[in-house]
Amino acid sequence: MSETNKQIIVTELPDGHLEERHFALKEVPIPEAGDGEVLTRTLLLSLDAANRAWMQGATYTAPVLAGDIMHGMTISQVVESKDPAFAPGDIVECQSGWQEYASLPPKAMAKLEVRGPLSQHMSILGITGLTAYFGLLEVGAPKEGETLVVSAAAGAVGNVVGQIGKIKGCRVVGIAGTDEKCEWLRELGFDAAINYKREDLAQGLRAACPDGIDVYFDNVAGDTLQAALLQMRLHGRIVCCGAVSQYDKAERAPSPMGLPGLLIVRRLTMQGFIVMDHYDRRQEAERELLQWVQEGHIQYRLDIVDGLKQAPRALIGVLYGDNTGKRMIRVDPDS
Repeated sequence: MSETNKQIIVTELPDGHLEERHFALKEVPIPEAGDGEVLTRTLLLSLDAANRAWMQGATYTAPVLAGDIMHGMTISQVVESKDPAFAPGDIVECQSGWQEYASLPPKAMAKLEVRGPLSQHMSILGITGLTAYFGLLEVGAPKEGETLVVSAAAGAVGNVVGQIGKIKGCRVVGIAGTDEKCEWLRELGFDAAINYKREDLAQGLRAACPDGIDVYFDNVAGDTLQAALLQMRLHGRIVCCGAVSQYDKAERAPSPMGLPGLLIVRRLTMQGFIVMDHYDRRQEAERELLQWVQEGHIQYRLDIVDGLKQAPRALIGVLYGDNTGKRMIRVDPDS
């Protein structure tokens, strides 16, 4: 066991693009488990575009403030417990933040039933897979034969959304930012992939979706949402999962043109969601996702970066699409 607890602190909130200078590495004593608390050791740290959104103010979770330990979802191991529900050695999912050790109340963590590599529990069986599952199936409600378009399709959530769409019998079109990512999407079974950095997105969508879009799974907002909105079919559904194009800016872009007019005329549904709202059905989703993986219907890719000190640079990379698949930090080298 280490003698100190390494933490990454937010030194100041960015006014514009996030940079490594906005963070600082700090070493403090390892905390002790308080009365009724659980001391955990961080094994894996999730890196998500939403981390940046939390630095813009309150969303569905508490905002990140200057001086805070950077917030983040982790998979951790119980070191010491003063609550009978947890024992040393238990593997838990919690919001420990960017640090090696944390002392937390039991309500802030959930015990994991380990079914394979821990990285699987942070990707396809974790918040990534669950977001794709509930966002597409509950909000998008795809039907066999419909056209599904996914933005940030080579990202952690997007590639899973597209593969679930294929399982449900949809024609699936992915939007990504490199030719390599587009080729990977085709390997996963996507019917078409558009490199928005090399071709006009509106023209690309018209060519790939000649009959229009039934379900658009939006991870980026901005110009991409605008282009998809104009291609939506009657009674189409827009799933608002994220807005990564807007997170790392001083000023947010204006809302897309055509709202609410297009929603009315084409009878569209545009709905946001938070995956935790569906956690009462988490075990059901995990079972189905695991079955699809075991049957070869879903493949997933991991982008693992070693070392807590790499987290600032790795998060900035997520905001600019450097990752393919789920990016995470391996905090404990033995995890």
